[in-house]
Amino acid sequence: MAASELYAKYARVWLPDAGEVWKSAELTKDYSPGDLKLSLQLEDGSDVEHKIDPQTNNLPPLRNPNILVGENDLTALSYLHEPAVLHNLKVRFIDSKLIYTYCGIVLVAINPYESLPIYETDIINAYSGQNMGDMDPHIFAVAEEAYKQMARDERNQSIIVSGESGAGKTVSAKYAMRYFATVSCSSSEASVEERVLASNPIMEALGNAKTTRNDNSSRFGKYIEIGFDKKHCIIGANMRTYLLEKSRVVFQTDEERNYHIFYQLCASSHLPEFKAFKLGCADDFHCTNQGQSPVIDGVDDAKEMCNTRRAFSKLGIKESDQMAIYQILAAILHLSNVEVKDQSADRSSILPDNVHLMVFCELMGVPCEEMAHWLCHRKLQTTTETYVKPVSKMNAVNGRDALAKHIYARLFSWIVCSINNALKSAAKKRSFIGVLDIYGFETFDVNSFEQFCINYANEKLQQQFNLHVFKLEQEEYMKEEIPWTLIDFDDNQPCIDLIEAKLGVLDLLDEECKMPKGCDDTWAQKLYNTLLKQNAFFDKPRLSNRAFIIHHFADKVEYECEGFLEKNRDTVNAEQINALKKSKVDWLLKLFEDDEKTTSSAKKRSSVTGRTGPTQRDNKKTVGLQFRQSLHLLMDTLNATTPHYVRCIKPNDNKSPFFMDPMRAVQQLRACGILETIRISAAGFPSRWTYQEFFSRYRVLMKQKDVLHDRKLTCKNLLEKLVRDKYQFGKNKIFFRAGQVAYLEKLRSDKLRMACVRIQKTIRCWLARKKYLRMRESAITIQRHVRGHQARCYVKFLQRTRAAVIIQRNVRMWVTRTRYQQQRSAAITIQCFLRTYMARKQYYKLLFEHKALVIQKWFKGWQARRHYKRIMEAIVLLQSCVRRMKAKKELKKLKVEARSVERVKKLNIGMENKIMQLQHKINEQHKDNRELSERLNVMEKTQTTEREKQNREIENLRRSEQEARAKAVKLPSLLEQLSFLQHELENTPNCKEHTDFSSSHIQVVEDLNMRNSLLISEKDELSKKNLEQADQLTGTEQSTSNLHTEERSRYQSLLSEHLHLEERHRDVKEEMNLGVDETQTTVDLPILLKLQRRVKELEQDKQSLWQQLDNGEEAQQEKAKVWTEMNCEITKQKLESDNKKLKRDLDELRNSLTNENSELAPPIPGSLPYNILLEHLGSSNDELEMRKEEVLLLRSHMVRQEALKHKCNLHSLMLFLRSINIHTLNEDGELWLAYEGLKETNRMLECQMQEQKRAGHEEYKKLLEEVNKFKAEKEQQQKLLAQSLLLPEDARIEASLKHEMTRLTNENLVSLLTEQQVETIRKLKKQLKLYIKKVEDLEGNHVALNVFIKATFLCGFHFILFYFLNAVIFSDLKPRGVAVSFIPGLPAYIIFMCVRYADNVNDDQRVSALLNSTISSIKGVIKVGGDFEVVSFWLANTCRLMHCLKQYSGDEAFITHNTAKQNEHCLANFELSEYQQVFGDLAIQIYRQLIKCMEDTLQPLIVASMLEHETIQGVMGSKPTGLRKRSTSFPEQAVTLEVLLQRLGVFLSTMSQHGMDLDLIKQLVKQQFYIICAVTLNHLLLRKDMCSWSKGLQIRYNVWHLEEWLAEREMSDCGAKETLEPLLQAAQLLQIKKKTEADAQVICTMCSALTTAQIVKVLTLYTPVIEFEERVSTTFITTIKNLLKDRVESTTLMMDAKKIFSITIPFTPSPVALETIQIPASLNLGFLARI
Repeated sequence: MAASELYAKYARVWLPDAGEVWKSAELTKDYSPGDLKLSLQLEDGSDVEHKIDPQTNNLPPLRNPNILVGENDLTALSYLHEPAVLHNLKVRFIDSKLIYTYCGIVLVAINPYESLPIYETDIINAYSGQNMGDMDPHIFAVAEEAYKQMARDERNQSIIVSGESGAGKTVSAKYAMRYFATVSCSSSEASVEERVLASNPIMEALGNAKTTRNDNSSRFGKYIEIGFDKKHCIIGANMRTYLLEKSRVVFQTDEERNYHIFYQLCASSHLPEFKAFKLGCADDFHCTNQGQSPVIDGVDDAKEMCNTRRAFSKLGIKESDQMAIYQILAAILHLSNVEVKDQSADRSSILPDNVHLMVFCELMGVPCEEMAHWLCHRKLQTTTETYVKPVSKMNAVNGRDALAKHIYARLFSWIVCSINNALKSAAKKRSFIGVLDIYGFETFDVNSFEQFCINYANEKLQQQFNLHVFKLEQEEYMKEEIPWTLIDFDDNQPCIDLIEAKLGVLDLLDEECKMPKGCDDTWAQKLYNTLLKQNAFFDKPRLSNRAFIIHHFADKVEYECEGFLEKNRDTVNAEQINALKKSKVDWLLKLFEDDEKTTSSAKKRSSVTGRTGPTQRDNKKTVGLQFRQSLHLLMDTLNATTPHYVRCIKPNDNKSPFFMDPMRAVQQLRACGILETIRISAAGFPSRWTYQEFFSRYRVLMKQKDVLHDRKLTCKNLLEKLVRDKYQFGKNKIFFRAGQVAYLEKLRSDKLRMACVRIQKTIRCWLARKKYLRMRESAITIQRHVRGHQARCYVKFLQRTRAAVIIQRNVRMWVTRTRYQQQRSAAITIQCFLRTYMARKQYYKLLFEHKALVIQKWFKGWQARRHYKRIMEAIVLLQSCVRRMKAKKELKKLKVEARSVERVKKLNIGMENKIMQLQHKINEQHKDNRELSERLNVMEKTQTTEREKQNREIENLRRSEQEARAKAVKLPSLLEQLSFLQHELENTPNCKEHTDFSSSHIQVVEDLNMRNSLLISEKDELSKKNLEQADQLTGTEQSTSNLHTEERSRYQSLLSEHLHLEERHRDVKEEMNLGVDETQTTVDLPILLKLQRRVKELEQDKQSLWQQLDNGEEAQQEKAKVWTEMNCEITKQKLESDNKKLKRDLDELRNSLTNENSELAPPIPGSLPYNILLEHLGSSNDELEMRKEEVLLLRSHMVRQEALKHKCNLHSLMLFLRSINIHTLNEDGELWLAYEGLKETNRMLECQMQEQKRAGHEEYKKLLEEVNKFKAEKEQQQKLLAQSLLLPEDARIEASLKHEMTRLTNENLVSLLTEQQVETIRKLKKQLKLYIKKVEDLEGNHVALNVFIKATFLCGFHFILFYFLNAVIFSDLKPRGVAVSFIPGLPAYIIFMCVRYADNVNDDQRVSALLNSTISSIKGVIKVGGDFEVVSFWLANTCRLMHCLKQYSGDEAFITHNTAKQNEHCLANFELSEYQQVFGDLAIQIYRQLIKCMEDTLQPLIVASMLEHETIQGVMGSKPTGLRKRSTSFPEQAVTLEVLLQRLGVFLSTMSQHGMDLDLIKQLVKQQFYIICAVTLNHLLLRKDMCSWSKGLQIRYNVWHLEEWLAEREMSDCGAKETLEPLLQAAQLLQIKKKTEADAQVICTMCSALTTAQIVKVLTLYTPVIEFEERVSTTFITTIKNLLKDRVESTTLMMDAKKIFSITIPFTPSPVALETIQIPASLNLGFLARI
């Protein structure tokens, strides 16, 4: 292809730029070969000219088409060069907010400097099990690929994370480990995964620090091997560290910090456990205040310290070891503050009273004088003598800092070893995945030994990376059988040889370190002399003799030689170390065990050779040698694994979110090898298409005759016409050189553009002709209508003229008549108003005169009454004053009398007599108590008679109440009689006396009526209060029922978790029982202990729930009892009040009749009024006696109840008795009743004391047995411990494991027996309550008893060998056979009829055994055969059995739907409501298992059918893909929507055939559609290639098919359509217009089922598939965010695909009669016979 074809007018190219690195420009003129310049126009509109070198003829790089910009894989770009890579990353990072991008086998991760919601657990679940190219780039995709290859190929994997400081390496490695910990473990959280993740906070605290580039920069490299067992679950981990930056302990530059742990320790210095360390703030110590930046924004060091300590505890590091670590760290802080004084040029000293030195020595446990001496002195040893030499201040400070660095390095190594020991597992490691978090290529203004080692490691990693990329390219070409030539790539082996070969940089450095007087200057001269002229990668700076330059793969770096020798030696004063080894702190000696081993081995070697001194120094490994050996070991490990690469990029140095500095990004792309990968790919065939993809994409470039049946031949013919060379045909793919796909895209775009022009031309011609014809036809029509309009207008004119004349005539007549009628009406109205006015005036005059008279009358009366009242008030006031004077005189007289001694004596005489009497009574009571204790048995026998007597008394009370009401009814008749008597008395001669008597009698009767009305009103008030309380109770019940729905869903989720944990516990037990040998080697003891603790917690929760249930029942009984007592109290109070009022009325009536001095004289004996009053008096006396008896009975009952209630507190009983009025109790012998109650209380107290004594004795025995048991266990454990100490470590672990398993088995057995006993007691209690209820019912109704005895059972079976019956039903009975041949629910009916037989013979054990075996058998069948048909079959039968237990329970709520025959079959002896609940829980468990089966079946079909398959052919157009090609879910056979619908139909038909309830089927269908919606939407949100207009059309079409499927099966009302609403709105969002603010308003209104995060994600991922679509602008997305910022919703991005709706199982009665059921002969159940 000629350059003139590519560099034509309007072609876009990239131009170099100093600020933005590359700028985009467009050609304004065609390029011809030989031109020396290009005419270009920049994006800002300015014109430029680009000069072309005639010798090289290097044209500027071409820009990729817009359709290829923003791809997930950089290798999908047609033009592979630096500006294309940079632009693609910039578009994805800034515009699409995507931080991950593939570059072949490399994942490029750009630090967003912002928290993103893309790392939640639901995202992990979405990536789990997916192919790497199926989803958008993510660190989870790389981790899943490594995990999948490890499981599939049984080969170890490595994830290499690299990048410069602040690029996000540590975070990426952390999320990769979190992914492994999530997907590899089982449903229960295992402690291994927690411990692996807990190591991250510790390593960050001790190895990370703030730098100028990163607030949490890792200052060491680490390689973590995560071990997996044969089930691919994490069993342990191991960590290796590289090159800790020890110099940071004593030195930091500006704006930097020391390691985080020091600042965390200072921030927590106020804690009590840290008081002994004598710490302060970070500014007080020299090693933490050099950077002048002790605080990191947004980081709380005290809180981070808590996290670090919690992580230490999770890893099993003891609290004492933790405190020792903090103690050494505090000592390092104090050591940095030790001040050295300068005495002379070569002598220094430390003051003896230096506070920080004293604290350091105190914390380290060493003598202060010795440490101060060796900090300022040094021991020199020769062959003949040893002498001590003082050192200068500079050397002393360096020695102090070297000691601090050495201590910190030893502490760091010890902590790493402790973490490895905590993560080590006894089980065998089958494979591992390594995560390498290592520093990237570094270059600073001043580069020292650390940067040299870091860049050396990156050279090795880059070499391994280049070889791996080249190997993959070679394998791809060989697989496709393409002839290939060796691809030339830059091999950095010469640079590596320069560093590590013989006489290389490291070798010369080690040699110089061995020299007695070696220094940095001599080493630099050796480098110049040895390497300067021999190696092209080595160079010397022009202006320096103490530096050298190495040409690395990324850039050339200048290193300063100063400090190389000292850092490589890593020397520390041996006498300082010896002083620390004499420490009193035992823990400190652990840090120097390795030094002691090295020293001892060196001494042994020196004793053999006979040399001393230099040999020990020579034997110590230098830092460079150690790093080189560890690096070689790392490379061997990486070469033995399959590597996966993650390159982290730091976008800017200001830590601004989503902002990219192009210059910094290009530097890192060059340094991390991304551009080298692109160059290697571009050197070969980077663009690769399958034949079908190429045909689908470029079908428009072919003619119909060119399309052949053979796709390969068709593609070959097309490429021969369009592209002459630069492509190769493989077995399955076509390989293109760089730029060829862009050329094909240009041809395709031109062809489509020409087709569009032709279509537009034809359509415009058609539109113009159509418009002309329409205009001609319109003109003719207008002419016709205008002429007709003119004729009609003339006719209308004639008609209007004639009509106007007629209207004028009639209007004139109407006006004249109207005027006459108005005048006549006005005259009549005036006359009427005038006459009315005169009459009203006369009326008001008469009314005024009448009211004046009335006012005068009332005013005169008011004056007279006011005068009378004033006189009466004066008289009353005078009387009160006189009486007050008399009362005061009497009071004085009484006070004088009270002070007299004789008065007091008289009172005391009375009191002494009373005291003697009370003492005498107490003695008599004691005697009576003893006598009454003997009569206790007699009283118990008379208890029954007393109860009957009480019942009779209650009946008498009721009858008396009825008689009182009857008399109240007779009261009106009495009033009539009294009125009749009054009328007769008025006519008698003695009129005055009779009149006075009748008036007094009427007044008395009126008073009685008033009191009676008061009583009635009080009764009404009490009844109202009762009704109000009842209403409150009903309201409480309604609120409780409203909460029931919420509690049901919560209960179902807890139930499923509980059942799942029980199954897991049972599986663990089975595994332990099946293979003891395997368990001994593979069982992880912490997991077993944690499961045991979990089981104990669940048992405790179960017991607490049962206790709450019992407490609830007791509370209900107590409420009922209190309600009864309240009613009794109300009745008693009412009777007492009635009694008092009747007595008072009777006394008043009696006084009025018998008082001779009264004004009212009694009637004459024998007269009619006298007889009536006598009769009334007799009836009143009878009623009064009855009421007195009632009151006495109620009071005695009240005293007994209070005595029983206060039987545990005698004092409260006495207070109660005192509260009662003595005079009231003493009336009519009531005091004797109280005395009887007191004696009964004393007897009950004595019995209770005896019972308590007996219970205490039994409890003492139990406690004594438990103490003996614990003593025996203690002795046994001591014996086992002594024996295990003698065994080796493996045998000790095995013995402890066996002992622990035995102990857990015993505990489980004891708990199981206890649980069975508690269950038995609970059942017996319920049966006892049932029997008591039946006895009470039978006592009241003997007819029901006879019916119960004579009841016959028409249907049942012999209850023999029901275990064999269960085996036949659950093993031999196949779901498909039952669905085809028998009635639905046959197993449930058979089991229930066996239950009826057990109920017939009243055998409790058979019922419980049958139902329990049924439950366990169903659980076993579900666990073993977990396919959809089996699970749905047993779900239907479980629900049917539960419905049968309800239908035939005899409960009125369930038997209303039964026939008379079915009611005869109801259970008679057992109440199985508890088993109804158990079967309901079992149904919920099976329901969730059924959903899991459906989810497992539908999961691989949903994405392929709803997203990937093109139901509407020709809508989608596949785009070019890169190395990470998207693989379909089923490569052998395409999964279509019809396959998904067919599977849904199979599910529905299976459930219907098994007789499942329709409501349950609807809930399952709703759950199915929710799973489809959630999985589809989640994959849509994670796949950029699926977010396009055509895919939205495809999704809506698929959703319509699902809705049609629901309508065809009459399932539209089950709520499944509503669950598809989020997916439908997402599809509409892909298709709707997305430009203006009005469009944003429409989107916000339409997408009500989507969250803001989901809407923004879809708009961000929206990608055009064809050239005519446009991307969504960032301003539009910002507008959407502003409109939705007030919406209250969840912040999660993904839908919860694991969500299960709460299930409701409504009662569905069976119409099948039990007597009509026939057992099939094929079941071989001949041993069952009908009775």
